[in-house]
Amino acid sequence: MQKPTIALAFSGGLDTSYCVPRLTEQGYAVHTVYVNTGGADQGELALIRKQALAVGTVQHHEVDARKQVFDRFVRYLIQGNVLRGEVYPLSVSAERTQQAISVVEVAQQIGAGAVAHGSTGAGNDQVRFDVAIRVLAPALQIVTPIREENLSREQSIAYLEQRGLPVPPKAGAFSINKGLWGTTWGGGWTHDTWAAPPAELLDPPADAPVAADHVIAWDHGVPVSLDGETIEGALLVGRLSALCQAYGIGHNIHVGETALGIKGRIGFEAGSAIVLIAAHRELEKLVLTKWQTFWKDHLSRFYGDRIHEGHYFDPALRDIEAMITSSQQRVTGETRVRFSPGRFMVTGTRSPYSLMDRSVATYGEENRLWTGEEARAFARISAIPSLLAAKVAAKKV
Repeated sequence: MQKPTIALAFSGGLDTSYCVPRLTEQGYAVHTVYVNTGGADQGELALIRKQALAVGTVQHHEVDARKQVFDRFVRYLIQGNVLRGEVYPLSVSAERTQQAISVVEVAQQIGAGAVAHGSTGAGNDQVRFDVAIRVLAPALQIVTPIREENLSREQSIAYLEQRGLPVPPKAGAFSINKGLWGTTWGGGWTHDTWAAPPAELLDPPADAPVAADHVIAWDHGVPVSLDGETIEGALLVGRLSALCQAYGIGHNIHVGETALGIKGRIGFEAGSAIVLIAAHRELEKLVLTKWQTFWKDHLSRFYGDRIHEGHYFDPALRDIEAMITSSQQRVTGETRVRFSPGRFMVTGTRSPYSLMDRSVATYGEENRLWTGEEARAFARISAIPSLLAAKVAAKKV
């Protein structure tokens, strides 16, 4: 009798390495699917493939989804200046949804009747995977050995060792997720809110380069070149990430609500995300009106929250993307960023659509757009709502 085919979202880490032999024991023909969202170079891809074959996959599939991650998610996260808790650039959230999309596509191509992932029952990833799979392919069964068996990392390691199967490197207390939009650390010190992170997150590299300026060019709110070289979006993010890593830029800690409603804490390194969002925001300040900025920021925060909690497919997000896209019509120009060991600063912005135009208005003690008497009248009228409220407040109740 032919075994049922299952497509497993495979990372090469401990949890998904456990899933392959466990699912095989349960009677499945396991196809592993590694979706590269920017977290692996060619050498790492080879190691992931080797690990998949060593633990018993029937066939290993690789999907390069870096462009999809940028086009479908990252461009809107930049244009929306999305930072969860004003700190964290959703380094994992969007990439998990794309991984789920790609795994479903592979499952449909190979005729699988089920998909599996290695998420636990405590984190956000289970929601992101499950929601995407149910929306895209509701007929597919979802199998989650780690969640269903409530396994600890120590139990997964022991299972592999008992069967003589290779335990992935760094399979101890930490869970590290690396992708196009950043790297996150979970476990260990992140469970104690008073515990400080390790030195590699606290201090810049001892051999960091000397301070230098780099120029990012923008077209409709999308970064299109670095230091005069035109580079496609996902590749530009990768190039900038390497630069930030050399300087030790983009390290931080985030505490916030998980999709299940409890608090969570992670460490992260996301230099390109932090720099691009900061530079983009400064360019927007130059070209958008205050009400464009207000409403875009308001909706973008909701947009980021929905993606974080795995609800990318809600039609409201397509509406918000349309609004964000409309707001970016004149977000074109250049930003200059000074890189220093452990820090950066946006030191200059310029745009043909700048609203800070000296040909229209002078800045300082002089102006060309109104007279002193007009300014006096404006200030007097502006005080009226607060004046009336103060008079009412002075009355005895």
